Amino acid sequence: MERGQLLWILLWPLVTEVPAGVLVSSEPLSAVSATPQSVVPMGVSRAQILSAQFECYLKILRDPPYRGDGPYCNRTWDGWMCWEDSPPGSKAVQFCPQYFQDFDPLEKVTKVCNEDGQWFRHPESNRTWSNYTLCSAFTRAKLKARHIKYYLAITGHCLSLVSLLISLCIFFYFKSLSCQRISLHKNLFLSFILDSIVTIICLSAVANNHEHETHNTAGCKVLQFLYLYTMGCNYFWMLCEGIYLHTLIIVAVFVEEQQMSWYYILGWGFPLIPAVIHAVARLLFFNDNCWISAATHLLYIIHGPICVALLVNLFFLLNIVRVLITKLKLTHQAESSAYMKAVRATLILVPLLGIQFVLLPWKPEWRLAEEIYEYIMHIFMHYQGLLVATIFCFCNGEVQAALKREWLHYKDQCSGRLMSNDLHSTYHTNSSVAELSRSHGTKHSPNGKNCPAGESVALKPDGTLT
Repeated sequence: MERGQLLWILLWPLVTEVPAGVLVSSEPLSAVSATPQSVVPMGVSRAQILSAQFECYLKILRDPPYRGDGPYCNRTWDGWMCWEDSPPGSKAVQFCPQYFQDFDPLEKVTKVCNEDGQWFRHPESNRTWSNYTLCSAFTRAKLKARHIKYYLAITGHCLSLVSLLISLCIFFYFKSLSCQRISLHKNLFLSFILDSIVTIICLSAVANNHEHETHNTAGCKVLQFLYLYTMGCNYFWMLCEGIYLHTLIIVAVFVEEQQMSWYYILGWGFPLIPAVIHAVARLLFFNDNCWISAATHLLYIIHGPICVALLVNLFFLLNIVRVLITKLKLTHQAESSAYMKAVRATLILVPLLGIQFVLLPWKPEWRLAEEIYEYIMHIFMHYQGLLVATIFCFCNGEVQAALKREWLHYKDQCSGRLMSNDLHSTYHTNSSVAELSRSHGTKHSPNGKNCPAGESVALKPDGTLT
């Protein structure tokens, strides 16, 4: 304990020192922030550096000595990162630290060990030098792209929410659309709605609030748990749709007797198992801030079942397309028409079954291709709810027919009300005209009685009426 306290006292004055030769961005952090108000507080960065420095000195004291022959570059702390013993003529490489907002943690830091077993010294300062230049070389461009992707994701989930809510209202309003297939659509849409809500909260409250992430509250971990669970529900309801479609087209004899309870268990219940296992494992073995770090193999607990679901859906898709092409060939239609219908069916099924993550599994290394890849993946991931709602509700022939019937019924009701109002107005107009004509078309008899103008009135010699 005294040793640890002594190290803390010795290291505290060194925290404010900048590593010799380190090149950092001269731009203010607020000018390159990825999202609004996402600047890292200096106190937070200083605390992180102090913690890393303390751990580095403990590691230096704890690790065994270098076992190679000849001179070597000794283990050291350069002011920001810890470096192990390195053989001469080698280059040590690490990922950039996450102390500062303008540092990209995906870029690399290098430190060269010379042939004489000494760390490389910068020619201008003649001090040992670690190359941090790549950490901020592309920061402005990457943060600008990240800024665009942030709002692209928010916009996509908002549009998905609106479209999915409208779709659910349509499915619940029209009783003629009630069937097992529509019930699966409802649950799939509901899983996308929950996923969009949780994702928007995560992006707004955690990704856009570094202080909240740094404090590592239980709330952000609960959000991450809900995010992983709802994401799993998306893919497993996609699997439910794939199983139903495969049964509908391939094993049509069992369609009328399908048990919906199994679909509910698979869609809502099964994703809870990997989500809980991942949360427990993360808490015990890799309890990082808000559980958002991807530098752990524990994520395979979530990604493994999802990949299995996607591969099964890929099998269903290929089998469905095979059967569709076979049926189209049996109808003796033109080859172009048959393949066009097969391609159309495939394109409709792809957003539903999530095969795009199987078709595009590898991230390219080239920077421009990587940017294009990330934008494509962002569109597929964050606009998937909008695509599913558009294809399986707004472009659904049954839904369009139901909406058309409702519109015609509404027009008929409006026309009936207008016709009734016209008849009522015409009746009152005719009555008023008749009353007016009667009032102007009467005569007064000498005894004060009114007589119609068309009647002949005569007086007898004695003055009586005849």
